[in-house]
Amino acid sequence: MPTAIAVTGRELVLPPPDGQTPSAVVLRPPDAQSLDDAAAEAATLLDQQGYLVVLYPAATPAAVVRRLHTVRSVLESDRMALLPLELPPLAVAVLARQLRQLSISDLSPGVLACAARLLSHYIHAGALLGSVARLDRVPVSLTSHVKSWLPGAQFGVLAHPTPRLVRAGGPADLPAPGYVTAMTVARGQLTSHGHGVGGAGRHDDWVTGALAPAWGVRGVEEVPLPPESARWWGTPKLIEFAAAIPDLSVLYQLVASVRREECHWCGFELIGDRCAFCSCPVARGDEIPALLTSPRPALTSR
Repeated sequence: MPTAIAVTGRELVLPPPDGQTPSAVVLRPPDAQSLDDAAAEAATLLDQQGYLVVLYPAATPAAVVRRLHTVRSVLESDRMALLPLELPPLAVAVLARQLRQLSISDLSPGVLACAARLLSHYIHAGALLGSVARLDRVPVSLTSHVKSWLPGAQFGVLAHPTPRLVRAGGPADLPAPGYVTAMTVARGQLTSHGHGVGGAGRHDDWVTGALAPAWGVRGVEEVPLPPESARWWGTPKLIEFAAAIPDLSVLYQLVASVRREECHWCGFELIGDRCAFCSCPVARGDEIPALLTSPRPALTSR
């Protein structure tokens, strides 16, 4: 049976890259839907799709997270996986789209859900910020904090996979991916300093005018900014970006090449060291695939 991918906000549903990729299910928050309706909706999805994988940023409001766990408990279903991700909101949306692409392949539900952790290693996520005064998810030096109060100061920040902060306006020296990526960009309330001239006679900002060319991205796509982004980054004055592998065949090869295990608790097939559906770890003594436990899984460079 197929597997449905769900997210917790409409802005986390990015446009499909082709005519075959299914959309994501948007699960509504507690203030927009009663518990009975939420449980009934999830039950219908499970009946129709078979399995449900829910992705959400780890910074999602506690009330929303409680609702997700309550729905799963009410349904008493082992076919609903809840996956909090230590990624900025836009990167979660990019990862959700990748799983949507893979959901039409022959990957089993357990492997598809576990692939979220694997593929997150290959997403370079960051933002151009007008201030780092309230940024608490990336190490910020005292000097950067002081500079953030200067008029016109802007900072390029990489939150994942290797945290880094630089003063924007000069060379885009954030660590680049070692493989082909496409970049997704979401603009907040930041008026970026011009950097060259973009299409239609407009000035490109530091992200699209300096960082994207330096990283050699295959293309740039602009989407609406997720509502949670301002809270995640500590300011609404930002331009968020996420660079990720766009090729479905490469994504499939990455996931399919990892050794598979069977969860000794619920029986789902899995990759890595933990079942995505019941959170049960791989039995002690089993070999944990190195591709999922290394800081940066290797990928053939471009």
